[in-house]
Amino acid sequence: MSARGRPIVIAHRGASGYAPEHTLASYFIAIEQGADYIEPDLVMTRDGVLVARHENEIGGTTDVAVRAEFAGRRTTKVIDGVSITGWFTEDFLLEELKSLRVRERIPELRPANTRLDGTLEIPTLEEILALARGVEAKRRVRARELGLPPPAPLGVYPETKHPSHFAGIGLAMEERLVATLERYGYRGPDGHAFLQSFETGNLEALHRLTQLPLVQLIDAAGAPYDRLASGEPRTYADLVTPQGLREIAAYASCIGPAKSLVIPRDGEGRLLRPTSLVADAHAAGLKVHPWTFRAESAFLPAGLDLQGELREFLAVGIDGFFADQPDVGVRARDAHAAGQGPR
Repeated sequence: MSARGRPIVIAHRGASGYAPEHTLASYFIAIEQGADYIEPDLVMTRDGVLVARHENEIGGTTDVAVRAEFAGRRTTKVIDGVSITGWFTEDFLLEELKSLRVRERIPELRPANTRLDGTLEIPTLEEILALARGVEAKRRVRARELGLPPPAPLGVYPETKHPSHFAGIGLAMEERLVATLERYGYRGPDGHAFLQSFETGNLEALHRLTQLPLVQLIDAAGAPYDRLASGEPRTYADLVTPQGLREIAAYASCIGPAKSLVIPRDGEGRLLRPTSLVADAHAAGLKVHPWTFRAESAFLPAGLDLQGELREFLAVGIDGFFADQPDVGVRARDAHAAGQGPR
């Protein structure tokens, strides 16, 4: 077990290995599989509502491309320096988005998930939090009926997607996000919620608004990601140095690194020796929640299944992890906590 407590299992976009990501079905499956936290990526509608999508471009995850009434909404935008053509949530009212139906994002790898194509809506953050509240209430009643201890609170782990882009078009996310979470009881340093972002400016703004723990996401690429309050340009590579980690600790309590920054792979896909990132982060007072662990062979290191991969990462001392198959993650975490290898 991690010296810093039992590692948490974060359901990445819900149980996205079993149902299309960012749907109420996916989140419900994740809760039933024992995830400690469910993770919605958040974008904005034209009328200022937080909804769950991996990106604000929704051509690949909904049926919008075949909806004739929205053909004129297709456009090209520059999002965080990248030119993208498609349909964007900020050009739709919530009522319009609710008329769309979700599709599996990677059907070639998850063909079973396509059984639900065309049946599920895009959920709002409010709907996700209401789902979590309802399940928690039922669990408490059930535990009381059986004379059991109350269940652990179910956590949420929202990510703000492209917050600078949304702020630049008058749809700033920070105050809306904090206010919505507080209405559902998520507040304070032990509020059972983490707020995550790749953008430092977004996290610094959230730091001024809430005591909920913040998570600096770190990609494996070295491209510039944001600027600190001082205006100094930074790169992801800068963040994983001891000095960079100390700077993160001034506004965040956790890092979410790409998993290759914790244990890299060789040219044949085999895991190499762990880096010092986990130890360095802990020395700076930061927890470490790497992403993303997936069961499909395309994502796995050579010679290991998902439980075997997680065993290697848990042994390094990570404090939690993002998983597309939360049930596998729970089994691996529990076996680790019991001092065993995953079965």
